Amino acid sequence: MSNTKDAYSALLNSYSPEQLHTLAHIKRFMERLVTDPKFREGLAENMHDLIGYAENYGIEVDPNLMLPLFSRDHRQYRHTVEEVQWPLSKMWTEYIDGMLEHRDELRDHGGTAQVNPGFHQWRERQIARGMSELGVSGPNITHPVVAYELSDGCSVGCWFCGISAEKYEGYQPYTEEVAELWRGMLGTMVDRFGEAAQTGFCYWATDPMDNPDYDKFIEDHYHVTGFLPQTTTAAPLKNVDLTRRVMALFDKYRCVTNRFSIVNLKIFNKVHEEFTADELMGVELVSQNHEAIMSKASAGRARERKQKLRAAGKDDKISIGDDDHATIACVSGFLVNLPLRTVRMVSPTRGGDRWPLGYRVYDERKFETGEDFARVIDELIERHCGNELRHDDIVAFRPDLEFVAYDDGFVLKNNTMVHTFRGPDYAAHLGRLIAEGDLPAGQIQAELIAAGGDVFVICEVLQNLFNQGLFDDDPKYGGIGPRPELLEFKPEMPKVKSKAMGNA
Repeated sequence: MSNTKDAYSALLNSYSPEQLHTLAHIKRFMERLVTDPKFREGLAENMHDLIGYAENYGIEVDPNLMLPLFSRDHRQYRHTVEEVQWPLSKMWTEYIDGMLEHRDELRDHGGTAQVNPGFHQWRERQIARGMSELGVSGPNITHPVVAYELSDGCSVGCWFCGISAEKYEGYQPYTEEVAELWRGMLGTMVDRFGEAAQTGFCYWATDPMDNPDYDKFIEDHYHVTGFLPQTTTAAPLKNVDLTRRVMALFDKYRCVTNRFSIVNLKIFNKVHEEFTADELMGVELVSQNHEAIMSKASAGRARERKQKLRAAGKDDKISIGDDDHATIACVSGFLVNLPLRTVRMVSPTRGGDRWPLGYRVYDERKFETGEDFARVIDELIERHCGNELRHDDIVAFRPDLEFVAYDDGFVLKNNTMVHTFRGPDYAAHLGRLIAEGDLPAGQIQAELIAAGGDVFVICEVLQNLFNQGLFDDDPKYGGIGPRPELLEFKPEMPKVKSKAMGNA
């Protein structure tokens, strides 16, 4: 029903059944490569018989035709014109490029410029801030407008949980009364956000497989919004019948890929035993086991583990990959818990002392009925989506940004991005005034105008800096501007510098 959903279906449908089968086995090879150290070691020892080695793992493709995906001697040819010499490597690269393009389409699909411009501008500011603040996490976040929790807590208890899920306390059964409330809530989201409501999904600090009625809820989501939400579970084998029902819904609607989080090698091997490569074509395996070539976000329990190691004088590296992964949170909008009947307004941020779980909480409200839910959503938008910089707003640059003054302007930089503002006559003066951190926007405007600046240009520039997410508007301290608590605050910065540098 939506272009975004159709785009994903079109990506899969662009391959013949034979090509999809080949892709599924390339994918299985890559899953082994990322997750299983024994497989990685065996590859190096069996370069003379890669076909036979792959067959031992039920992988039905010739690894010799995809050497740039794993061979140190051939990695240089990945993403180059020479990659065509290894057709399976080229095939995988093109598929991943298509998936990344679809990821960006999902981010765009959450836009509400026409149906809810105030919320749209607020969300765009969160996206801009995230691209600047969140290291390698930034481009991977699609900023869905809503997430629904269908349980209270999580039964899995992952030691690295980036949002420190609480202990499982129960789930919301799908009854006739609840179904009516649920469909009404979904309808409210469609009424307020149009097709952007399709970006919603039904988990957070919960696991979908903890709710035996999960598939009923997400099928309702499809019928009301026109989109089957993504499912991410760390317990795909807890209720295999439920998992297969969810996978059948994927096969039926093909809206977006699902994900299994792999917490250890035992589960990984059992998943490969339970599901064929073709069955898992629509499921991304997110390898979270200790041996996997993956990084973990420094938020929640993973951040606590790093802090404890550091305090003990030990190496704080908790995974083989150790890049600047700042958060696993993704929603810029509303976090709804159906069993508890709560709504929070949230957006991603770097895990740290301010927000240990890697997301900001702007507000929290309770609801009981569908009418309550609609009222709460409206009130949160009205209260928090004021997007015009006011003359009495005290402005300061975000504390993670280093201010560097120049004669002709200034630069703001962190480990993710460099923002350059140089050239106009007033640029240096503007930067110094904002960097003071205790001046209202109106006073900054007045001083620049007194120095000869154009009133309309100055107002527009300040507003643009705000829109780009460069001002500190953290709700922890009441929104725009510094607070007394902020004066001694030192932002937690990653020790590894991101390669994703840019100018704004």
